[in-house]
Amino acid sequence: MTELTINGERRRVDLEGDTPLLWVLRDTLGMTGTKYGCGIAQCGACTVLVDGVASRSCQLPLDSLAGRSITTIEAIEADPVGRRVVEAWVALDVPQCGYCQSGQVMAATALLKETPRPTEEQIGQAMSNLCRCGTYNAIAAGIRQAAAQA
Repeated sequence: MTELTINGERRRVDLEGDTPLLWVLRDTLGMTGTKYGCGIAQCGACTVLVDGVASRSCQLPLDSLAGRSITTIEAIEADPVGRRVVEAWVALDVPQCGYCQSGQVMAATALLKETPRPTEEQIGQAMSNLCRCGTYNAIAAGIRQAAAQA
């Protein structure tokens, strides 16, 4: 039995220690906001925050998460920075298909929590998540708007 803190709530799961967090969230806990994309930590659709750091949940084994705080898209608006990011995303109509956007929002929130006023270069470096619709300019605009609201 492994105990996790997810979105501020203690959760217990009885799974193998090498089970990726993504599958714990989606299949065991029914939290489907975090998406499966590539399964090899390249696309970022599965991004969550672990102790405030953007992390690819498809490659995070369950046994590496004891004592750490996990935040998913389901709770991101409870965070003031996350709320600003979501508000900017909505105001600017950032998503097209939307599949990658939960991961994009999580990565943007992590960036703004660490660097409240990022430069264009910092935005480009931090936002390594892929978007098959190519909304990168809109994503960067959303980050700039959320930063300006601080």
